[in-house]
Amino acid sequence: MSAHPRLSLNQATIKHATLDEALQVTAEAGYQAIGLWREPVAELGLEQAARRLGSSGLRFTSLCRAGFFTMPEGPERRASIDDNRRAIEETATLAAAGAPGSTAVLVLVAGGIPAGSSDLIGARARVADALAELAPDAEAGGVQLAIEPLHPMYVSDRAVVSTLKQALDLAAPFAPEVVGVEVDTFHVWWDPEALDQIARAGREGRIASYQVCDWKAPLPADVLLARHYPGDGVVDFASFTEAVEATGYDRDIEVELFNAEIWATPFAEVADRTAASFDAVVAPHLAKAPATSSALSRGA
Repeated sequence: MSAHPRLSLNQATIKHATLDEALQVTAEAGYQAIGLWREPVAELGLEQAARRLGSSGLRFTSLCRAGFFTMPEGPERRASIDDNRRAIEETATLAAAGAPGSTAVLVLVAGGIPAGSSDLIGARARVADALAELAPDAEAGGVQLAIEPLHPMYVSDRAVVSTLKQALDLAAPFAPEVVGVEVDTFHVWWDPEALDQIARAGREGRIASYQVCDWKAPLPADVLLARHYPGDGVVDFASFTEAVEATGYDRDIEVELFNAEIWATPFAEVADRTAASFDAVVAPHLAKAPATSSALSRGA
């Protein structure tokens, strides 16, 4: 089976695979691109991970994830900022190792409300402060920070940024090649302003990444594991995909699935099912071939 040329398999979709296994499964399933996670990269070591990625022939589409910098000033916040700087370096290294058309995108999840606090306004302000600290490092490394708004049910513990409008407002002080946003259908499908904000993101040149997966009720007890194959739920992929395409976005598109049943399925079966679901509900609304000469590409 050959996957759509713009489809990227986010490594979280086959969470229990090692980096070597993920690269092999993705390539053997006919994909041309992969999004990586920091933990499997760290297990192997950055230098070795970059070498294996380069040997795979796959494009690198993003590194998940950094962020989690909503805590007040102090040792914990300094450690978080330092870790984000390391993540920027990791992203640059991996993008340089990927096949032509790789994009140096680092996904940022803001973090929730600090323990013992109810200061949501302050937590959001500290996201802006962190971006101001990290933007110079990202610019120097040729990395685009991608703010990912998460569904509002995650505000308390994972992300105080819930909408594309919030993410774009946070990105606004910075050059678009330095700070952009991620459009993830799972997180923004419900937002009545989402399509207008996608158009705004396009005008501002800030769509760093487009991720597709579905929302299906009832949600599991662990709501983090509620992501489904495209087409298995209620997300209107036609409207979202056409809106993203209308902005001129021509990069790869990731499928990222957090789902216990999917994680328990053989990796190759998951890769094939992911490709089939993408072909069924996303690909019909695409018009552009993979970008191989983007100004943000590395490894070309």
